[in-house]
Amino acid sequence: MVDDSSHVLISLPDGSQRSLASGASAADLAANIGPRLAADAVVAVVDGAEVDLAAPLPNGSTVEIVTASSPRGLHTIRHSTAHVLAQAVLDLHPGATFAIGPAIEHGFYYDFELPDGATFSDTDLERIEERMREIIAADQPFVRFEVAAAEALQLFEQHRFKREIIEAVTLSSDNSNGTSANDLAGEAATGNTVSCYRNQASNSDPEGFVDLCLGPHVPSTGRLGYFALQRVSGAYWRGSERNPMLQRIYGTAWSSRKDLAAHLHRLKEAERRDHRRLATELDLVSWPTELGPGLAVWHPKGAQVRTLMEDYARRRHAAGGYEFVYSPHIAKAVLWETSGHLDFYAESMYPPMQMDGADYFPKPMNCPFHVMIYRSSQRSYRELPMRLFELGAVYRYELSGAVHGLLRSRGFTQDDSHIFCTREQIAGELSSLLGFVLSVLEAFGFSEFQAKLSTRPAEKSVGEDALWDEATDGLRLALETAELSYETDEGGGAFYGPKIDVDVRDAIGRSWQLSTIQVDFNLPERFGLEYVASDGTKSRPVMIHRALFGSVERFFGVLVEHYAGAFPTWLAPVQVEVLPVAATHLSYASEVADSLRSAGFRVEVSPAELPLGKRVRNAKVAKVPYVLVVGDDDAAASTVGVNTRGADRPERDVPLEVFAARLASEQPPEA
Repeated sequence: MVDDSSHVLISLPDGSQRSLASGASAADLAANIGPRLAADAVVAVVDGAEVDLAAPLPNGSTVEIVTASSPRGLHTIRHSTAHVLAQAVLDLHPGATFAIGPAIEHGFYYDFELPDGATFSDTDLERIEERMREIIAADQPFVRFEVAAAEALQLFEQHRFKREIIEAVTLSSDNSNGTSANDLAGEAATGNTVSCYRNQASNSDPEGFVDLCLGPHVPSTGRLGYFALQRVSGAYWRGSERNPMLQRIYGTAWSSRKDLAAHLHRLKEAERRDHRRLATELDLVSWPTELGPGLAVWHPKGAQVRTLMEDYARRRHAAGGYEFVYSPHIAKAVLWETSGHLDFYAESMYPPMQMDGADYFPKPMNCPFHVMIYRSSQRSYRELPMRLFELGAVYRYELSGAVHGLLRSRGFTQDDSHIFCTREQIAGELSSLLGFVLSVLEAFGFSEFQAKLSTRPAEKSVGEDALWDEATDGLRLALETAELSYETDEGGGAFYGPKIDVDVRDAIGRSWQLSTIQVDFNLPERFGLEYVASDGTKSRPVMIHRALFGSVERFFGVLVEHYAGAFPTWLAPVQVEVLPVAATHLSYASEVADSLRSAGFRVEVSPAELPLGKRVRNAKVAKVPYVLVVGDDDAAASTVGVNTRGADRPERDVPLEVFAARLASEQPPEA
């Protein structure tokens, strides 16, 4: 420490120190370190708290300079860009008011209410984006100031949502309209002092644009610019249907033009791969409005892929020592009361049907049925582990706004496994389970995985500490044995036990949460499950839940997007399409198809009713792995012309048996 009050001594994260003039800011520190850092700095972390670069640095503090491309830096850029969006909207739409505008993954949004219930159009978004660029070009400084709550209420007199935030945070903890005051605290300081930011176009504009915010922000609007507005949607204020519907503008913001362009490209690629569009184009699945939201029908080609998925899962489970079971689609209320679902999960369950003097609920889970199978007779330790497997349909009431094709449905099929085991068997079962999960995911073409280990919640959990420790250690050992990268979510486990969630990364880098392994102490206790131990005493088994696909529907949707509809040959609904050059070659084309079908391949013949070129294009649009063209020379020599999906040019005069051998090499992975 230095005694000279005209200086402050600052520590850096690497342990080095800098002496600066008293009153120096984080921006001064960045400049002291180097011009490159000064140009890239957007915010600072002082003794663990984020602050604006203009904030004076306390003597003896530890300071980290945050750059634009870092996660914290991107968050600041996105939050600051959201404020510029609000400024632009209020400039262009007199009488409009604004609510909240946080940074989110990959971007930001802001909620608005326009006069007389008006809505934004595409033209409005273009003009708003143009005005935002004008504000950015003006390089307006973000200036933080604090005011008393009463003064803040006057400052935002024309903006009722801002006033509600101020009142909720500083004057009460009212929760009658949805989210709590704490949920809104990111918009203002706590207590009776409110934090605001002002953007001033010039000294001749003393009022400027003022927003309610804790910050921090970039030093000025000129530090922004790599952004794009994306879409408008409706959003209820504070997430409650009882509150006004607002207009939410979404945007994305990045630290460089290159990163913005890459993100927009990913979005276009994601749109091209959207499973809902491809399911229609490839005639796989549809969602008739007559069925209701979140309910699909599977067309023959989609059902073919699904059957292949399920058959592979059955083979793998049979080889893994699982026993297959089936359960009904509904059950009496007493089952769900005993399991706890009516206490913890009722909002996601469909309403009951009243029959025979009892309430029957469509099942949201398969696990209580498997418990019934275990409990149907006295069990011995010799029977454990007992591994049960079912492709069981379940029904969950998802809000209509949350439904998303096959990725989030109201009716779906889980590849549900439940393992009943002793405490001593937990670690071995978990390690085996995780290896099983990863090998199946790899068989479907995934190679990058990320896991999350969720541990015991601090409150509202069941089971002995020793059991939790054993289960958590078993899960951790399984992850480390598999050399699988994972994060620990402390306290993120279910109330009944710890769990592992496995994410896969798809072909364009997106992460999808699919497989789950959960340890459950609750259901065995609730249902009084027992087994006879080797010494003749009764003991309580432990129950392990495992959904590998997550759900067949969701896994199928992820596969469609991962492969952009071009399934690997073993999964393709049609593996080969045979095209006779002319009608005179149809007989040979049929012989080729029959020969391949007899070997177990899925083959179609496209008669010469359309020009050959158009038929080839149609087969490629349908993403058929192999298109065989046959003419006079092929019929004479028992050969085929092979058009391989994705290849630059076709192969000529390929002997049929050679092609059949190639096709056989691309069949399902071994169980």
